[in-house]
Amino acid sequence: MIFKYKWPQVSLVAITAISILALLTACSTPPTRGTGYRASGAGAAPSTYSSSIANFSAVSWQVIPGWQEDELAQAWPAWQKSCEGLLKRNARNGEVNWRQVCAQAASVSNRDSQAIRRYFENNFQAYEVRNNSGTDTGLITGYYEPVMNGSQTRTSTYSVPLYAYPAAWKKSKPNPAPARAELISSGILKGSEIAWVQDPVAAAFMQIQGSGKIRLEDGRVMRLGFAGTNDQPFKSFAQWLLDRKEITRSEATMQGISQWAKRNPDRVNEMLNANPRFVFFKELPSNVDADLGPTGALGVPLTGERSIAIDLQAMPLGAPVFLVTTRPLSNQPLQKLVFAQDTGKAIVGGVRADYYWGSGDAAGEAAGRMKQNGRMWLLLPR
Repeated sequence: MIFKYKWPQVSLVAITAISILALLTACSTPPTRGTGYRASGAGAAPSTYSSSIANFSAVSWQVIPGWQEDELAQAWPAWQKSCEGLLKRNARNGEVNWRQVCAQAASVSNRDSQAIRRYFENNFQAYEVRNNSGTDTGLITGYYEPVMNGSQTRTSTYSVPLYAYPAAWKKSKPNPAPARAELISSGILKGSEIAWVQDPVAAAFMQIQGSGKIRLEDGRVMRLGFAGTNDQPFKSFAQWLLDRKEITRSEATMQGISQWAKRNPDRVNEMLNANPRFVFFKELPSNVDADLGPTGALGVPLTGERSIAIDLQAMPLGAPVFLVTTRPLSNQPLQKLVFAQDTGKAIVGGVRADYYWGSGDAAGEAAGRMKQNGRMWLLLPR
């Protein structure tokens, strides 16, 4: 996936720094392949579907909250992207075969939500997802793609560098590689600057996300993708601040950290150096539509509010999933058909998802505050 953000499993209680910045890093490392999908039975849709960390039970469409209300025409382009990625993959024995359902999708009107609903109901079986413990709820966090103003050269306004992977490391990478503070002061990054931005904390959040967009002064949009790290462990800025009683637990969000930095400009580097991990970027092709999201683990662009990152040990990459949760810091229902197009190290568990909110500040506000309970239904071809 992109980077999304990447780390230790977190609890479902009130927001902590570890959980918030863990979710922010869930997507900034390369995906790993999941193991052991198996369906019981052959031919007709099986009554159970199991993975190593989750249980799946077939259910009727009528029991899924919000299924009839979702505007599925809004989800259809994301499913078409899933099919593009799925059809490029070579299915191994025991894996889901998506070819027939993806071929049938070509005959469905992309503007007719009812026709799309019939397509899924006729060609897929819905499975309630449960953790191995038997619980049907889990943690739903959020992520996004940062967008900020910047320049390809250093200016008085844009003086904070984002770096490409060091050329010297391509031949011989030190083991262990230097932590952030030592890396920056060593001089090895000189000449590897790929772009310059204004805010060091925003730059650090882009590193945590693993990708982003830079709006250049001439109006062009520069897209950056994940290129590697210094292989140091991630440590949470928020936890560092909490340990020093600099913020409260309710302030352990991206927004709270940014506000602390504005109040304490002389201590920003001290905070940033508390995380030894450092992320490098690469410029993505300029012919990519600027409106498209970053490329996830499936190899297709993510779609705002229709893509999720999942645990590959729980369910197949690319699969449709119906998500039932609530919007950040509220009881307002969020019930949508989404697609498992990404993954990340922080996304661990059967009922566990990172919800992609999209690009920009509004998406970042929602992602930084999202830590909800949720339920999931996996959709598999009949």
